[in-house]
Amino acid sequence: MKKYAIGAGAAVLLSLFIFGWGWITTLVVLGVIAAPVVGYLMLDQSQRERLKRARRRGIGH
Repeated sequence: MKKYAIGAGAAVLLSLFIFGWGWITTLVVLGVIAAPVVGYLMLDQSQRERLKRARRRGIGH
């Protein structure tokens, strides 16, 4: 989760630096927010439960 947040922040800052605050940067921000949400919503109920268990116990346990 931390790696995703760092990468998302870097993408937004880079976009802001290159393009300024405009439509392209706004689209980058929306894409960074929407990508994991859409990915989670595409999972079925059993996959969501498995993901919740993996978060609690850690992956590989």
